[in-house]
Amino acid sequence: MDKTGRLFAIIDSLRRRRRPVTAEILAEERGVSVRTLYRDIQALVALGAPIEGEAGVGYVLRPGFFLPPLMFTVDELEALVLGARWVEGRQDGSLSRAAGMALAKIAAASPDALQQRIDEAGLWPVNSQWREINAALLATVRAAMRAEKTLHIGYADAGGTTTERAIWPAALAYYEEKQIIAAWCLLRQDFRSFRIDRVTSARIGDEGFGRRRAVLMADFWRHRDFSDHPADTICQQDGLTPAK
Repeated sequence: MDKTGRLFAIIDSLRRRRRPVTAEILAEERGVSVRTLYRDIQALVALGAPIEGEAGVGYVLRPGFFLPPLMFTVDELEALVLGARWVEGRQDGSLSRAAGMALAKIAAASPDALQQRIDEAGLWPVNSQWREINAALLATVRAAMRAEKTLHIGYADAGGTTTERAIWPAALAYYEEKQIIAAWCLLRQDFRSFRIDRVTSARIGDEGFGRRRAVLMADFWRHRDFSDHPADTICQQDGLTPAK
């Protein structure tokens, strides 16, 4: 890899990390000596890259730095195209439209050669017929997740009996025809899965989560147990206890 490519790769490595990374790790990733890595960091700082470093701690890229997506590999680009096209075909209207706009922005910021690869990627997900039945509800769930606010829902069980729940939505799982909310249920004091098609009402409350969503997700992964929780048919072995 030439020096220009190496500098872009270093920026990309720093941008992917939230914590400082040592020069030794960065040098090993790039296949260069630590001395060369030091020179590359100095060159990037001289070019205006907001890289901060501390001896014994490592380097970190200050938040807010934007690098136009000009250095995608072919595999990275194809992954983006396929992923964006898959999201475009979902029932979540605003998210679907956003995927198409994001792909257009990537193409606009890319050189001609990459724009052509986007058009000619030849990767298309098989989507069912477009529907927006649950679009408004999905948007409400995502808004509650972003704001880390309690979501109050009416939820119908398999027999049609509806209960009122207060939940902390941690994640949304998009299956081909269904969507599942992974959430902490305040009623059950445990993680539960809620099928979007069984949610009869939803409103965002003023109460915040009892802990940050990142911590909530870490707790979910730590307590997730495929053997103890039989999955709902629609969940397809999602590892969560279906809501009861």
